[in-house]
Amino acid sequence: MESDSNGWSRARGLIVKTLVLIGGALLLKRLTKSTTRWDHARFVARSLSGEKFSREQASRNPDSYFNIRTLTCPATEMADGSKVLYFEQAFWRTPQKPFRQRFYMVKPCRKDLKCDVEISTYAIRDMDEYKNFCDRPRDQRPLPEEVIDDVAEHLTTIHLKRCERGKRCLYEGSTPPGGFPNSWNGATYCTSELSVLKNNEIHTWDRGYDDDGNQVWGVKEGPYEFKPAPGSSFNLNFGPSQPMEKRIEGSFVLEE
Repeated sequence: MESDSNGWSRARGLIVKTLVLIGGALLLKRLTKSTTRWDHARFVARSLSGEKFSREQASRNPDSYFNIRTLTCPATEMADGSKVLYFEQAFWRTPQKPFRQRFYMVKPCRKDLKCDVEISTYAIRDMDEYKNFCDRPRDQRPLPEEVIDDVAEHLTTIHLKRCERGKRCLYEGSTPPGGFPNSWNGATYCTSELSVLKNNEIHTWDRGYDDDGNQVWGVKEGPYEFKPAPGSSFNLNFGPSQPMEKRIEGSFVLEE
């Protein structure tokens, strides 16, 4: 009888351990599938959006950097779910006179690419119609279907990857080797680098080169560092808000 009792105790212990292991595996599986490909695209779109300044960097190094204001907000959504953002840059003293205007198209990378988020930049067909787009009431902006019609020439594409543990960034990436065609100020091609940091801070580094590989435009020392203005916010309407920063810093697996 004692032998039977000991055998049953051991069997019961094995059953309990097995159940614990199965429960742990199911919980891990659930957690590792909690971040989808579109979650990453939405998070990057949110991080890009809002009013940001390079004020601190310009104060540290006024010989190399200007205090530039960037303003980005949702403009429309494509049929495949890609988020289209309107983006403009201006000197901080003259925000009503942007010197650069673009559309960003943000979506997950294709599954065959080794990246998480794709950001493509497009020219705007009639830039004057979009000046201070984000500052206007919604009923004074071009309609979503008009925005789609005004997406013009493709300029660049950046592929972002999640940053490795221990780095300051959450995502980072660049244009492919060789960049994209560009003719401004004697350039023949341009390159772009972009990093998404915590608290919606964005670092960008755009440069133009001639046929001989000489840099002919863009800052040489390093990327511009844009930090959000206090109280800057927009109704982004990119789906439910989630505590993505903590999840991105962990080793989560994307759903297919």
